[in-house]
Amino acid sequence: MPLNTLPVLSLADDPAKFAKSIGDSFKTFGFAMVKDHGIDADLIDRAWKLTAEFFALPEMEKLSYHNPAIAGARGYTPFGTEIAKDAKAHDLKEFWHVGRDLPEGSPLADASMPPNVWPARPEGFKDLFEELYRQFDETGATILSRIAVYLGLDEHWFDPAIGDGNSVMRLLHYPPIEGLDGEAIRAGAHGDINLITLLLGAEEAGLELLYKGEEWISASPPPGALVINVGDMLERLTNHVLPSTIHRVRNPDPERARFSRYSMPFFLHLRSDFAIRTLPQCISPENPDRYPEAILADDFLQQRLVEIGLKKKS
Repeated sequence: MPLNTLPVLSLADDPAKFAKSIGDSFKTFGFAMVKDHGIDADLIDRAWKLTAEFFALPEMEKLSYHNPAIAGARGYTPFGTEIAKDAKAHDLKEFWHVGRDLPEGSPLADASMPPNVWPARPEGFKDLFEELYRQFDETGATILSRIAVYLGLDEHWFDPAIGDGNSVMRLLHYPPIEGLDGEAIRAGAHGDINLITLLLGAEEAGLELLYKGEEWISASPPPGALVINVGDMLERLTNHVLPSTIHRVRNPDPERARFSRYSMPFFLHLRSDFAIRTLPQCISPENPDRYPEAILADDFLQQRLVEIGLKKKS
C-alpha cells in the first residue's frame, strides 16, 4: 500500500489490535477508514433518501426551521452561511443539525444545546434520525474507548467526558455547481472543532485531506465504511500527538457538476463543562505542553463558531 493511502480498518477486529491500528492511522494521517462499524445499513439507506427529500423542499419551508440566535446548533442552516476559518469565500452547502436531547432540568441545556427542531416533512424524519444519532453515538463511544487504550488510558476514560456531550449529526447538501467563478468551493480547507468526526461516505467524491501539510489526497471511503478523523479538541487534549488534519471538499469534475452531493458527519463532542487539559503522557521534553491553561469544551466551541461564521462576536 502506498504511504499516502489510508488503510481500511475493521471495528470487528480484536480490540487491542484495532486500538493500535486506528491510533497509528490517526498519528500518521489524522484520519482512518473503518468498516464493520455496526451502524445499520438499511437505516443509512433510508437516511440518504430522507435527506435528499428534505433538501428538495421549497426554500421558504426550509428557512422556517432556521434560527440564527442558536448559531446553527439545531435545525436548518441556509446555503452559503458557513465559512472555513481564514477563508475568503463561504462554503457551497446547506445543512441540518440534529443534537442530543438532554434530560429534563439538565444544567447543560442552554443556547449551545437547545431542544431539537423537527420538520413537518418528510414523513418519518424525526424517528429515523433519532435512531441514527443513537447508533452514531454508540459507535463513536466504542472508537474512543480504543483510542483511550492507544493513549495508555483506561478504556472507559472518555465515558464521563462525553456523557451528555454536545455531539451533533449534520445532514449536508452540496447543490449542483454550474458556471461558478471565484474561490468558493463546496467546503473550504478546515479542521473540525470536536473530538472525533464519524462520516458516512458520499456517493459523489470530493473529500480530501492535506497529507503531511503538503499533498491533497483522497479520503473517500469504500462502500459501507466510515471516515473517522481527529478534531481540534482531541488534538489539544493529546498535545498534537494525534493531529487534527486539514481537509476540504473540492468542487466536482465538470461531468459531475450537475449532481448534488450529500454527506452525513457526526461530530462527537465532549460535555460542555469538561475542562480540556493536556494529557500528562502526551507531554515530553521533545513535545512540551502547548496548552498549559485548560479550557472548557463549550468555551472552545464558542470561539470556533465565531471563526466559521455561525455565531456573531459578542
